[in-house]
Amino acid sequence: MADDGRRGDEDDRGPGAVHQVFVVMECLLEKLKVLNYEEEVLAKHNMKNLSRHYFVSSPYLAFNSGEQFYMFTIIAAWLINEAGRPFTEPQEYDEPNATVSNILAELRAFGVKVDFPPSKLKSGSGEYVCFVLDRLAEEALRRRGFSFKRPNYPTETTEEESVIEDDAELTLSKVEEEMIEEPDDEEENVMDLEALKLRTTHTEAEPSSKPDEILESTVDAAEWNLEVERVLPQLKVTIRTDNKSYLDKLQEDIGKTLEKVSSREKYINNQLEHLIQEYRSAQAKLSEAKERYQQASGGVTERTRVLAEISEELEKVKQEMEEKGSSMSDGAPVVKIKQSLTKLKQEIVQMDVRIGVVEHTLLQAKLKEKSNMTRDMHATNIPEPAAGPFS
Repeated sequence: MADDGRRGDEDDRGPGAVHQVFVVMECLLEKLKVLNYEEEVLAKHNMKNLSRHYFVSSPYLAFNSGEQFYMFTIIAAWLINEAGRPFTEPQEYDEPNATVSNILAELRAFGVKVDFPPSKLKSGSGEYVCFVLDRLAEEALRRRGFSFKRPNYPTETTEEESVIEDDAELTLSKVEEEMIEEPDDEEENVMDLEALKLRTTHTEAEPSSKPDEILESTVDAAEWNLEVERVLPQLKVTIRTDNKSYLDKLQEDIGKTLEKVSSREKYINNQLEHLIQEYRSAQAKLSEAKERYQQASGGVTERTRVLAEISEELEKVKQEMEEKGSSMSDGAPVVKIKQSLTKLKQEIVQMDVRIGVVEHTLLQAKLKEKSNMTRDMHATNIPEPAAGPFS
């Protein structure tokens, strides 16, 4: 069974769609009454009768959610059993998630598409709770062979009479138009009804003579039939209607109808005058409220922008204060400075040692160079030996 007629397309829902759950709840209550839930459920558990909007979630309806959920599970279990599937009646302290899952499993077994999470039923009220109970009630009614039918409304006799009168007037007007529009060349071959009346009156005025004996006809029957067939087309009676009187009557009827319509319009206007005034005042209040809303929304937008700027500046100030506070309370920088000074002193000592070694090396090099220079100078000042006799 498809999920038709439950909620409709969410995007195409009209303004009245939010009240659909109230209609579903009222229909559900009627189905429960047909199933005799007062004696089979309420009397058994010593519960009160459900109100028209018991399972509807609304801020104006103050019901206990725990009581609503327990009532929902009890009725759902009873409907599942009535629909022909065995289902254990839940207890008041059972796990709600397990109970809801079991109910939805039975609902799927009937072929109903469930496209919402089980958590939607834990509140014990709302659109989905009414939907589940309504579908289970339909299954129970179907198993009992019960179905709702459309009511047969009695037809109003006044409308039928007016329709018959209108049809009669139309038919009469058509007949009279056809009679008026007959060609004039046939009037010469028809019998005048007024002349026939005068002739009959004149004949009746004359004294009648009673025959002494029975009259016998001497006319041949075949010749009489031929004569009748010959003069039959001429035996037409034309009723000349007075078109003016008919138009006057038609005008009178139209005038009466217009008066009736006008009186009914005045009556309806008088009956609806206070509603029209209320509607106009409501429209005026709505326009004023819309104007105030636009003005207020403009001020709210500007204040929201200013609030955002102030919040941003406040966040910056908070961040700077946190950085300064952390730097003032944190001793890590001082420790790092001391470690740097110690390391710097060690490096200075090492540099002093290296400088001393370099100075000593440089001094040794200078002394060596000076001794070499002195030795070279002495070597150049020594006299050459005298030549011998054997040179």
